[in-house]
Amino acid sequence: MDLVQVLSEQYMKPELPSMNVGDTVRVSVKVKEGARERVQVFEGTIIARKHGGVSETITVRRISYNVGCEKVFPVHSPTIVGVETVRRGKVRRAKLYYLRDRVGKRAKVKERI
Repeated sequence: MDLVQVLSEQYMKPELPSMNVGDTVRVSVKVKEGARERVQVFEGTIIARKHGGVSETITVRRISYNVGCEKVFPVHSPTIVGVETVRRGKVRRAKLYYLRDRVGKRAKVKERI
């Protein structure tokens, strides 16, 4: 095996839930505030998946108070407690950047049954 691959496999999470572009997910993240540590949840639609292996990231977008908010989460980061799929999305693209220009009902993704 390649040395880089062996080193990166020890940092990868053993099991990840199936998540695809267009899915609505709930990402639980550890947040450190001073001496305290808590878990904060960010719920939104996955608009992009990038890279692969240990450096894989997902971009999650949500609308809060009529303002679009996007966060990029490294999937295998130790600060990510878990990723839960809320609903499956039916999409035909690998990147959903066109949702940035849409508001209201037009920004929705159809549900896959």
